[in-house]
Amino acid sequence: MVLTKAGSVLGPVATVLGYIMDILFQFTGQFGILNVGLCIILFTIVMKTLMIPLTVKQQKSTKLMSIMSPELQAIQKKYKGKTDNESMQRQNVEMQAVYEKYGTSMTGGCLPLIIQMVILLALYRVIYNIPAYVPSVRVYFDNVVTPLMSQADYIDKLQGITDIMKAAAVNSLDKFDFTSANKLVDLLYKFTPAQWTELQNLFPGIASVIAENEATIRQMNTFLGLNMAEAPGWVPSFAWLIPILAAVTQWFSTKLMSGQQPKMDSDNVAAQSMQTMTTVMPLFSAFICVTMPASLGLYWIATSVVQIIQQLLVNSYMDKVDIDEMVKKNIEKVNAKRAKQGLPPAKISQNATASLKSVKEEQEREKEEEEKKRERIAKQIQESSSYYNANARPGSLAAKANMVQKYNEAHEKRGKNK
Repeated sequence: MVLTKAGSVLGPVATVLGYIMDILFQFTGQFGILNVGLCIILFTIVMKTLMIPLTVKQQKSTKLMSIMSPELQAIQKKYKGKTDNESMQRQNVEMQAVYEKYGTSMTGGCLPLIIQMVILLALYRVIYNIPAYVPSVRVYFDNVVTPLMSQADYIDKLQGITDIMKAAAVNSLDKFDFTSANKLVDLLYKFTPAQWTELQNLFPGIASVIAENEATIRQMNTFLGLNMAEAPGWVPSFAWLIPILAAVTQWFSTKLMSGQQPKMDSDNVAAQSMQTMTTVMPLFSAFICVTMPASLGLYWIATSVVQIIQQLLVNSYMDKVDIDEMVKKNIEKVNAKRAKQGLPPAKISQNATASLKSVKEEQEREKEEEEKKRERIAKQIQESSSYYNANARPGSLAAKANMVQKYNEAHEKRGKNK
């Protein structure tokens, strides 16, 4: 276990997040509540609240993209099937012009997303191995590790514990460093109640110390009757509630967020991929939650629930955002940067909603013309059929078809008179 790794971005971020969770753990401790599950929920609420500015910024970028999307799709449609360099360059220039018109860029919404991703990955590290990052939790494991390492032949005895390799997550105990206090803390965090009992039996001299701290650790890790350090596993049990709720809440959260995404053609590869991800990701989450500690599953559930509530509030706020005003501010920011570079100001975009209305009107005209064309073809077919049937030559297939039709009509008429 290493709190930070040289050259790693996630290590320092995870360390900071660990201290935030430690503050929450100490806060609940003031009320006599030492519970990892409760801290994970509070931790999720705090982190999602702190990330609201990034979320709003990302949502603004998404809403702006929904306005730009018809224009971008029109350009893509214009150059569809053209793969020569000249056409590709023209397409890029025209698409870049659209982005500039709205005062944004192709990577405008990427930075908030990257920041959120880094925080998210760091959060997983904290949740997956809480004692490594939360000092207030770590202390109870150190209370066991310190006297344990002072025992004679403790390494040989530890190697005799049932399923020790599984708990150590190594293929061979030769690869596990029993002389590292950090490694031992990681190992004890994954111990089952049976392994804790076996540990007490192996070291009777410190059995009372082990039992006392194990009771506190078990209380900390137990939430709604589930051990947050244990994986639900593949055997059906009450613990399966974790992966099921993780999948269901993530599905609702994804559906809610996808409603804010730019509309794409159903035959668009990206649109099909998004639809697939909406179904596959919740199932993948359920699979992961079955094999990972329940604390990670609880974090996913809490994240999805908080995100659903947050998304509803953000959506309500975004409905009141004036797109034209947002574009105007974007242009002002762009021009401020251009002024610093000694460049002339960019032209103010035409009214964004008017641009969208124009594109939609064009699409409606194309749709209306297509519908009229279909009606004309259908009418021509009907008129041709009527003329051909009315003037059919005796003995021809059309004449025979007319005879069958008249017979059926007469038969139906007699049936109704009866």
